[in-house]
Amino acid sequence: MIDRDKVILAAEYFEKAFRLHISGKIKEAIKAYRISVSYLPTAKTYTHLGWALSMEQKYEEAIEECKNAIELDPDYGNPYNDIGTYLIALKKYDEAVYWLQKALEIKEYSTPYIPLYHLGRVYESKGSFFTALKYYSDSLEHNADFEPAKTAYFKLIAMMN
Repeated sequence: MIDRDKVILAAEYFEKAFRLHISGKIKEAIKAYRISVSYLPTAKTYTHLGWALSMEQKYEEAIEECKNAIELDPDYGNPYNDIGTYLIALKKYDEAVYWLQKALEIKEYSTPYIPLYHLGRVYESKGSFFTALKYYSDSLEHNADFEPAKTAYFKLIAMMN
């Protein structure tokens, strides 16, 4: 049985961590996320912890936290996408493709335009411009207002002309 007090404390520390995170206090946010998962580990908290670690360029640690999230909830799409983006930062493009494709396999993932955009980034980095354009276009089909994909698409078109 889950201890009600631990659930409350985990939620309070998550909220505190998130407020710190979005205000740019990353080190403090990481501490608060870690306290939250010590009370009640959740996929969302592990994923946010990974995100905060990535902002400190601790990509390997961020990947491990996202893998903890996946272990808890394999149907939560965000950590798959996030691992892909951390691998892009590490210039491990082929590994990134694997994780971004895994994100797209999640049925309940509400933001498939994000991993599609990141797949475009991978293929653009690898010099496969037409494949990159296809992924940027697919991203925009899911969310026509997604500015990063719009910018990348038009920038790549201009570069290719």
